[in-house]
Amino acid sequence: MNGLPGVLLLGLWLPLAAVAEDPKETSTAVRAVFSATVELGSGRFSLPARQTTAGPLFSLPPLAERLGGQLEIGAYGESYELKILDQELIFGPESPAVTIGERILRLSQAPMQSVSGLLVPLDFLDETFGVGLGYRFRWDRATLTLRIDQPDSRVLLVATELVHLQGATTLAFEFSEPPRYRIEELPGMVSVEVRGDRLRPRGQIPSGDPLVRRVSFNDQRIRISLESGAQTQSYVLENPFRLVFDVYPGTDVSEPDEPARISRPRRRKGIHTIVIDPGHGGSETGAKSASGVYEKELTLILARALRRRLMGRLPVEVVLTREGDEELALPTRTAIANQNKADLFISLHLNSSYGSKAQGAETYILSTEASDSQAAASAKAENEAGAAVSGKVDPLYDLQLILWDLSQSHHLVESLRFATLVQEELNQALKLRDRGVKQAPFQVLQGAAMPAVLVELGFLSNPAEDARLQDPEYRSQLVDSLVRAVVRYKSQSEPVPESGSAAASAGDVRP
Repeated sequence: MNGLPGVLLLGLWLPLAAVAEDPKETSTAVRAVFSATVELGSGRFSLPARQTTAGPLFSLPPLAERLGGQLEIGAYGESYELKILDQELIFGPESPAVTIGERILRLSQAPMQSVSGLLVPLDFLDETFGVGLGYRFRWDRATLTLRIDQPDSRVLLVATELVHLQGATTLAFEFSEPPRYRIEELPGMVSVEVRGDRLRPRGQIPSGDPLVRRVSFNDQRIRISLESGAQTQSYVLENPFRLVFDVYPGTDVSEPDEPARISRPRRRKGIHTIVIDPGHGGSETGAKSASGVYEKELTLILARALRRRLMGRLPVEVVLTREGDEELALPTRTAIANQNKADLFISLHLNSSYGSKAQGAETYILSTEASDSQAAASAKAENEAGAAVSGKVDPLYDLQLILWDLSQSHHLVESLRFATLVQEELNQALKLRDRGVKQAPFQVLQGAAMPAVLVELGFLSNPAEDARLQDPEYRSQLVDSLVRAVVRYKSQSEPVPESGSAAASAGDVRP
């Protein structure tokens, strides 16, 4: 691997006086502080480390600097982002959940903020520098030594496919194994650099495209030369691993006599417009509790309060899909988000179950396949209820969903990232049962050209949760949890916080 060390030795010993205990930490877990010695190639340096009842923790910033990662703190100081090649990992101190691309990883223990910097467990290193850069970590408990070996270089076969349709080009590279890569965009060119492996093209390399001038390979790099003004957007498809580039013409490519071509939508970076969808409405009441409360009523109360809190806390515009007790077809809800060029779409719902003991919150993202049988049942119920408004289920829905899932898969990563933050905030603040982030074919999410989630904020079929949901103070806590999730997500999406944001508004969540 070019420019990367082959072996890292990290030895620990037990002089507790080496690093002072952080007085702010009050956990009951026994913690021993270590001054670690790191042997990296021919060099040696000290590294703060700590032993907990769940295992060792190591200071991340020095390791990230030496192993090829870029560590950044979120703009609002509530999260961290670790970049390894083109992989982005989002995590926060005191939370064991890490978003890695399209995966949600649960660590053996949460990263810890201390006077010596951010500390992370061994499995964090395995999943970041191990998976991302190919290091192999071996921990010897007897000698308290961590050995990190660099794997042998692989030969990756790459098949190239190119399709030009309706004025846009899709260029796909199918790899024999998932690569460790970095994408660099330059004027008129896109470069895909692999780390530690060698590339070998398989089959014919296409040429003669109106937007892609040339595709070339060497051992470590793929170069895509573009025609003047062309722009690209990349995303990943799995099974098999494919790196896909959508290439769009610039304003100087189309000729006056040609029909209108597809152009890449231009969006400002960051979160500026949020569309909130209060589920159900009109004759489509949604779930009904034993006490007689309808889901459509509570979702509208919660949506109005969420709009008010968000606009009081952040410099954003917030739009509701419905302002009153109105019937809306499911496609109309996402169409409203698209028409307003929303950067985030949140559909609010309340759950129901045949039993009375189900409880907790669930956050969903769109997928052609449900993550479990309960998720499939929830999506089926919501889709059928929505079909009652328009009078029929779209016979092409399944095909449209598959096409949307392929063409918009680059939104999945952001949807998953936001859904993870929502679920974390609801679980931590309200001590709700963690029902996790799930995937299901919800029609209300299909077609949204932005990160989109559906949140089930509790079970109306559970008498205890039904009572809590009718309490303005509890609804206020739910809304505050959603606001914190949006604040964290916005901070991760924007390198610098926007000025002039007002303090959070207070008050109960009331009709």
